[in-house]
Amino acid sequence: MNANTQRSENLAAASVLSDGTSDQGLQWAADFPILQRPIRKRRLVYLDNGATTQKPRSVIDAESRYYLEDNANIHRGVHWLSQHATDLYEAGRERVRALLNAARSDEIIFTRGTTEAINLVAQTWGQANLKAGDEILLTALEHHSNIVPWQMLAARTGAVIKVVPISDSGELDMDAFHGLLGARTRLVAAAHVSNALGTVNPVAEIVRAAHAAGALVLLDGAQAVAHQAVDVQALGCDFYAFSGHKLYGPTGIGALYGRHELLQAMPPWQGGGDMIRTVSFEASTYADVPQRFEAGTPNIAGVVGLDAAIAYVQQLGLDAIEAHEQELLAYGTQALSGIEGLRLIGTARHKAAILSFVIDGIHPHDLGTILDMEGVAIRAGHHCAMPLMTRYGIPGTARASLGLYNCLADIDALAAAVRKAIDLFNGGSK
Repeated sequence: MNANTQRSENLAAASVLSDGTSDQGLQWAADFPILQRPIRKRRLVYLDNGATTQKPRSVIDAESRYYLEDNANIHRGVHWLSQHATDLYEAGRERVRALLNAARSDEIIFTRGTTEAINLVAQTWGQANLKAGDEILLTALEHHSNIVPWQMLAARTGAVIKVVPISDSGELDMDAFHGLLGARTRLVAAAHVSNALGTVNPVAEIVRAAHAAGALVLLDGAQAVAHQAVDVQALGCDFYAFSGHKLYGPTGIGALYGRHELLQAMPPWQGGGDMIRTVSFEASTYADVPQRFEAGTPNIAGVVGLDAAIAYVQQLGLDAIEAHEQELLAYGTQALSGIEGLRLIGTARHKAAILSFVIDGIHPHDLGTILDMEGVAIRAGHHCAMPLMTRYGIPGTARASLGLYNCLADIDALAAAVRKAIDLFNGGSK
């Protein structure tokens, strides 16, 4: 079956199954070559976007074109290719600045992703500013990447970690949050959107309260930037981190936003080429930001691909993407809630398009395996949020995380596959 035939069948299926509702997701899915590939002789239903998103043709072409036509090292070369590659790289930085509405492009540091961005802040700002007894405030919703770096920092400095609890629905206990803020709080590190539950945290309120207490705020935006517009100036946060591969861009590239005065005061993290001003065997002096934090040859092709990915979602419109995904979330919540024995984990009033659930008598890994046989790709496990799973008293969940190219037909396929899995287990237990 060729890609055009598959696309036609996909669109036809959506028009029937959506009962007249928008099939926008399948129209956008035509831009993603991998989604035209059948899996196990079935149409691929890709619902693992929280782990990584698929890439549109424009991103694939941009990265390929860089290696075919533009490849050179940046910043130091005097020849045309080097200057051109530098222009592409810095254009990518400006694209990220615009995406986040940062005040200036040198507030954008390229990293390998959210994990490296958080570690950079912990190793530089944290190491330079925290001391014994200072407090770091996290939430019970955090990904391991926003827990472990702070634990490592606390072990080195004597700082203390405190945790904001959540309700059964997966919402932050904001009364507890305000109560935990105190004179010793130096940093609040919180997810903008929970990767495991989809909870959208009240980050503007978090920032206002933290600043009133004299603390800085780092927001983990890995699960936010692909699903809604983000304005770091309006939020007022001090640091914001995200990963390109969850924004329809390449793996191995991401960005850290930091307020300029904070970045300028932070010591370097890694030493090497391009992050220095002068070097002698006696001492070295360091470049200004952003180069100070981008030692060595960066992922230039990754930045080019990220630039193309951001251009793609901006062309579609983040407001349109969010509206489409919220339609899918409502449809999916209703569809799964009607399945006997299935329990949704995370029912916050404000959610991104993530459906996390457990089924009586079926381990999430077994469920994920059965769904895969039906061509439905989900994530099963603790989602790098083991403390959160402990909070709910479960080993993990099955997680269907939605993206712009998903459609109502995908939700119907998910629900049908889940029912089939339940029937298989019920039949096997008789």
